[in-house]
Amino acid sequence: MSFEIRGIRTSDNSAIKHIIKQVLIEFGANKPGFAWDDPELDSMAETYSKEAAVYLIAEVDNKIVGGAGIGPFDCEYPATCELQKMYFLPTARGKGIGKVMIDTLLNKATELGYKYCYLETLEHMTNAVSLYESSGFTKLNKPLGDSGHSGCNNWYLRKLEAKT
Repeated sequence: MSFEIRGIRTSDNSAIKHIIKQVLIEFGANKPGFAWDDPELDSMAETYSKEAAVYLIAEVDNKIVGGAGIGPFDCEYPATCELQKMYFLPTARGKGIGKVMIDTLLNKATELGYKYCYLETLEHMTNAVSLYESSGFTKLNKPLGDSGHSGCNNWYLRKLEAKT
């Protein structure tokens, strides 16, 4: 399967919001405590246009199949970003798109000067958990900071290595 990873555009806002909501419904996370009510879902391109934030879109045959981003995250670790709103349609899963997406975002995070990347997910999102663990994320016993997503029950952190 051939795919493209690119930066989000304002014209993508509606499509990525729809995908995020569809996946949240699929995993029973369509309620408070998850991204379901995040106000930025209506304006993802604008939200991620700020400094030190990036949101990428995955396309297959010029159709958006998912996306993911990074943004600053305030916690006890210095220079930490959070992997945010990584959601893919079922047809795009298991094709290597998520791995390329994470690798691309972690490289960008390093370029932006981040030292750590944090993420939160649900334990029953088993494919995502496997992807995070195979991408070098270490499971934590409790959440860091305050993401506002109290419904998540798996938390991960990865130390980023500066390129030499």
